[in-house]
Amino acid sequence: MRRRHESYELGSGCAVEACLEVIGGKWKGVILHHLMTRGVLRFNEIQRLKPNLSPRILTAQLRELEQDGLIVRKVYPVVPPKVEYSLSKTGESLKPLIKAMQDWGDEHLLRTNAPISHRAKASEQRNEEVSNRQS
Repeated sequence: MRRRHESYELGSGCAVEACLEVIGGKWKGVILHHLMTRGVLRFNEIQRLKPNLSPRILTAQLRELEQDGLIVRKVYPVVPPKVEYSLSKTGESLKPLIKAMQDWGDEHLLRTNAPISHRAKASEQRNEEVSNRQS
């Protein structure tokens, strides 16, 4: 795991910085969110979910998440190669944080009248229906 500082002070902003060192970056949170909501995914499945994400950047982000212990990369000994990505136990522990970020982001987008795609609105309605049924 790469670290920016030699030492950190617990109970301060340093802990927030340490967290952001691991999950920060344009795509890591999105990748983690998809693994949390969809389960095990292959490289091309992640690529299809985020077509604007180049294969080179996706590979780099997946490697960093694996090095930091948040995801598990499972390689099957077949031709052509089959590789699956899933959350590790440490990655699973981020679920409440990623969910809180999702909720905050949804509220922020609605509060600021950001343009929201029809697909996103339909997904939001489905999520509300599922949430209401579970209550």
